[in-house]
Amino acid sequence: MNKYSNLSPIPEPPGPLDDNSEPESDLDIDLQELDPFQPRGIAHRRSAEGQARRQESRPRIPLRNLRLDGLHGLSGRRRGNTQGVSNQVAADEDSRALLDDENGSKAGSAASLGPEGDEAPLLRSGQQDQRSHNRRGTLARLGSALRFRSLVAPSPHLPTPEGLTDTDPEGEVEHDPQSNRTVAVGQLQSSRFPLNAVSNAKYTSWSFLPVTLYNEFSFFFNLYFLLVALSQIIPPLRIGYLSTYVAPLAFVLTITLGKEAYDDIARRRRDAEANAESYNVLKFETNGAFPSRSRGRAAPQRQKKLRRHRKHSQPNGEETRRLHEGESGEQDLESLEDGVPSSSYAEIKKASRDLKVGDVLKLSKDQRIPADVVILGSFLSQNVVADQATNDEDENQSSSSGEYVGSGPESQANQGSNNASIPDTAGAEAFIRTDQLDGETDWKLRLPSPLTQTLDICEYTRLQVMAGKPDKKVNDFTGTVELLPQTRAGYDPHIDKTSIGNTGNNQDSVGDQQRKAALTIDNTAWANTVLASSSTVYAVVVYTGSQTRQALSTSPSRSKTGLLEYEINSLTKILCFLTLALSFILVAAEGFDEKDGRKWYVSVMRFLILFSTIVPISLRVNLDLGKSVYAWYIQNDKGIPGTVVRTSTIPEDLGRVEYLLSDKTGTLTQNEMELKKIHVGTVSYANDAMDEVASYIRQAFGQIVSSDMGQTTLFTPSSVFTSTSNSGTRTRREIGARVRDVVLALALCHNVTPTVEAEHGERITTYQASSPDEIAIVRWTESVGLRLLHRDRKFIVLQSVESERVVVRVKILNIFPFTSDSKRMGIIVQFTQDLNSPLDESGEIWFYQKGADTVMTSIVAANDWLDEETANMAREGLRTLVVGRKRLSHEQYQEFSQQYAQASLSLHARDASMAAVVGEHLERGLELLGVTGVEDKLQRDVKPSLELLRNAGVKIWMLTGDKVETARCVAVSAKLVSRGQYIHTIAKMKRKEAALDSLDLLRNKTDACLLIDGESLALMLTCHREAFIATAVRLPAVVACRCSPTQKADVAKLIRACTQKRTCCIGDGGNDVSMIQAADVGVGIVGKEGRQASLAADFSIEQFCYLTKLLVWHGRNSYKRSAKLAQFVIHRGLIISVCQTLYSIASEFEPIALYRDWLLVGYATIYTMAPVFSLVLDRDVDPDLAALYPELYKELALNRSLSYRTFFIWVAVSIYQGCIIQGLAQLLVGLDNFPRMVAVSYTVLILNELIMVAAEVTTWHPVMIFSILGTAAIYFGSVPLLGGYFDLKYIISVAFLWRVLAISAVSLVPPYVVKLLRRTIRPPSYRKVQAL
Repeated sequence: MNKYSNLSPIPEPPGPLDDNSEPESDLDIDLQELDPFQPRGIAHRRSAEGQARRQESRPRIPLRNLRLDGLHGLSGRRRGNTQGVSNQVAADEDSRALLDDENGSKAGSAASLGPEGDEAPLLRSGQQDQRSHNRRGTLARLGSALRFRSLVAPSPHLPTPEGLTDTDPEGEVEHDPQSNRTVAVGQLQSSRFPLNAVSNAKYTSWSFLPVTLYNEFSFFFNLYFLLVALSQIIPPLRIGYLSTYVAPLAFVLTITLGKEAYDDIARRRRDAEANAESYNVLKFETNGAFPSRSRGRAAPQRQKKLRRHRKHSQPNGEETRRLHEGESGEQDLESLEDGVPSSSYAEIKKASRDLKVGDVLKLSKDQRIPADVVILGSFLSQNVVADQATNDEDENQSSSSGEYVGSGPESQANQGSNNASIPDTAGAEAFIRTDQLDGETDWKLRLPSPLTQTLDICEYTRLQVMAGKPDKKVNDFTGTVELLPQTRAGYDPHIDKTSIGNTGNNQDSVGDQQRKAALTIDNTAWANTVLASSSTVYAVVVYTGSQTRQALSTSPSRSKTGLLEYEINSLTKILCFLTLALSFILVAAEGFDEKDGRKWYVSVMRFLILFSTIVPISLRVNLDLGKSVYAWYIQNDKGIPGTVVRTSTIPEDLGRVEYLLSDKTGTLTQNEMELKKIHVGTVSYANDAMDEVASYIRQAFGQIVSSDMGQTTLFTPSSVFTSTSNSGTRTRREIGARVRDVVLALALCHNVTPTVEAEHGERITTYQASSPDEIAIVRWTESVGLRLLHRDRKFIVLQSVESERVVVRVKILNIFPFTSDSKRMGIIVQFTQDLNSPLDESGEIWFYQKGADTVMTSIVAANDWLDEETANMAREGLRTLVVGRKRLSHEQYQEFSQQYAQASLSLHARDASMAAVVGEHLERGLELLGVTGVEDKLQRDVKPSLELLRNAGVKIWMLTGDKVETARCVAVSAKLVSRGQYIHTIAKMKRKEAALDSLDLLRNKTDACLLIDGESLALMLTCHREAFIATAVRLPAVVACRCSPTQKADVAKLIRACTQKRTCCIGDGGNDVSMIQAADVGVGIVGKEGRQASLAADFSIEQFCYLTKLLVWHGRNSYKRSAKLAQFVIHRGLIISVCQTLYSIASEFEPIALYRDWLLVGYATIYTMAPVFSLVLDRDVDPDLAALYPELYKELALNRSLSYRTFFIWVAVSIYQGCIIQGLAQLLVGLDNFPRMVAVSYTVLILNELIMVAAEVTTWHPVMIFSILGTAAIYFGSVPLLGGYFDLKYIISVAFLWRVLAISAVSLVPPYVVKLLRRTIRPPSYRKVQAL
């Protein structure tokens, strides 16, 4: 039984009170509505009958004893605990009993106050006896149920919540993409924006038929057959059945359109997979629709701190009595209202395609960013924070044992905060990988605006982001973020008190509360970048779909047509001209007089229709089916697993590539750095010699001991190196000291931050930095024995890997970050000797610096080995860094610090002034410690692959968004630049005259490699486009760095337009999509960070080395097979037209068909198609020979397989064989017996084609044998069914047999003899390599 059930209830008041009404002694209050943190799901599960009984028997209590004390506990709990856990509230026994009632007396509640606050009505008209479970906040209902003298307002109704729902419609007006935009965070937008969907499809449901039909009939022979088919509608031109001409054309179009539809549907399915990737989105609603998450999630150690804080801050007896006596009731209720957030939120899952402008995303490590976003907040991941919290509890114990477990600034900030609603500002850094966007390997640092970082997540709906119009510049952004005032009056913890006006005008107060902050590129993350740091990032979507940076930098998909198609189209025009000329000749030979009522031009048209087989419509069918066979072979090749053919219309172009444009990051390299070599002046260490470096480090840092007083002495650079080996010579000690010093310098001079994560119950240390080079160096120092244990803004702590004791602790005084202009990075540190006294102002001060050899040569002290060693490493393709140091006295540092601070305040040329101070005080006479060589790991077999492609006659260009030095090193290490080859560098060129001078120099050095940056490339393409490309295409290799995605595409288009040669572009990132789509052949590599490049490409492979087999084997075979197939199909159509011509001449130039109806259709289909099509299985060499002799691929550029020369050879053969077959048939049989003559000529024609196919085969395949023998059997088996065309009795006679054999021999033997003679005199290349 409830302890308050003996309290007498107070009758329900008849209606709302006004401001002058006197309060009764006891006010009624519903126990169900006192706990706003009870999950509403409990109330939803209760039956209606149970609700009615509880409402009837609900106890009433004196409000005087509860209203303020209970509300104070409620307010304190709301500020202190975001999860609303009732057992954490400090209140008296009565309040706790009410708020923590476990007997089911609580109803569902929410956690935010309505916008009207105190001015809400006390009771709704007609609803005094009902308790509806709607989405109004519980505190709003509480305000309508309680009656206070000064809180009553005449408001007639409560406002409707404005939260987002899944069914909310978008704005009716589409946003103008050319104007700036205002984004309401977490709310519906007033305008419509594009869908956030990726689309690589070429067609829509409306454009498919028009576009594909236009593409098909843009080829001359398709248009030619369309006109021929339409001509059969005209009675005077009709020769045979209409279906004879319409059916083949319809079949060809059906095959071609079906392939296009299949390819495009496959693209849409792949796009659907990418668009279905789910993301966590915060769904905001006003009035606390989601109370369990209305204040966000607090870190575990923060909850412990809050509980301890509330335990020590319980109100004393006097305060309790004052609250019970109601001395400041209205003030405490107002303070409760001040603590209520503007909205509540819950996490929901949304597919990438459903994301909209204004959505707030919750992103975690290694997650791809689906749209262009502005970062609102960045916090350490919970597993990292939890691990640091554990470290904090053991810090004192660890320190006493000489060990150090650092608590980063993130955890320190969390411990120092007693308000869970305000996120900590530490740990706000976030790193993103942009190699899929701009090709740069360095991680990019991103920071949220301080205005949004310190803002509670529930207040995000008060934010408004102003952004510029969509732009394709990935390194530029300008915008602002504005914090709007609360909708109710009162104290706002996110607005400075001093900014709130004290005037009586509410509008002035609202205007004073507004705050704005500028947004730059550092506050953004673009689509297709990847969150690299171990943090949780909240970001608002600003640009979606086609308006993202990446989409604007991507060229639209286009339909690609192979070069072979254009060549055959040209040959078809020649055949059509021959047909027209032959028709005129035949009509002219008879005379242009009218005959049998036909005009001469009608006779010309009939002859054209009769000779239409000269332009074979089956050519398209055979070629399209051949492409499908090639695609099947490619996708089922076990030597290149995972290869996908996405565009099956251009496999022959794989055998015609002369220019290869390749991305660097992720394509040629793995983007995984590794320190391969280190030189300390007299000794160089690499590979297995690194074990000796590790032994020196163990000796150097094994000397750290603890004194009798319990103090642990740490290492400083002035510590003496003592070898533990008895045989240690002086030289060995000196080398050991130098190795120790360079390793220490590398362990300190960087911007790397270690983070510890808990994965599967294990602690895993990961490193975060903007440069993968620095991470590689820090990992190397750990591998040799010196681990980076902790780093924050002020301190760096190093640990011995062997003893796991802290050996070095330094205080960071100044950092000079790396820039592309300075090409170096420096740091000033102060060493601490005692672990237990971190603030040692008397410690040694050292300046460490590392940088490129080009700038460090003039900074370090004179030496005789630096230039030689850096040159040696550069030849090996290593990225060199020169390391130096300098000791500073306290007086020197103070002088530098003062002048540096003054320079930083300069209004003009600030950067130059600061650099001058650094150069004067620090960068003079540095002690040279050593040189490091870092390797960007290449993809598997990149070196032999590039060498093979060069030998195959392919000119290779490397286009990358990375730095000049990086591009140079990779070009050397990948053997793109041969040893000793001259590299002509053009960088930061801004004058047109200088550009012309560089081009003149290159014209005289055609064996040089050109290295050009994006700025100079833009100048060349703008001012000297033709001259530049004409010079560059003659060079064996070109390296272009700092290229934007648009520049990559422009280069590809320019090479195509200038050279008329086939270009192949290969890449793995989203920044390569434009280049891939602009190329004749686009190849995408399935990258680590996404599949966008592979989805947009014509061919998708898994590794770069697969490209060689794709080109030199499959590409070569596809081209040679299609060339042979096309010419044989032309031969097949031309020979039957020659037979028709001879018959027309013999029949006095009458346009009468020689072979009608089924004979004509059967000849082009079942009687010859299978053997002819089996030529797609032919091959001249094995895969191993093709890779061993890449020169076989090189000769394809000479167009010997299909050219005007080979075409006219086949025309001559066709004319010869057609004349022999039809001429001898007419001579040996005669024209009088037409069925017998047709039987002889048609049978010889079929046998001639079958034997010609066999003569053309180089390597026999079982399918070829079966198709030839099977087709012969089908023909002779169908002869009895051809009684309407042949004289069947004559066919079984000996006269028929010897005539067929004699004519076939005369037709076949001479061409074959000529072929043997040509092969003997000038053997083809494949016979040479086979030694045949």
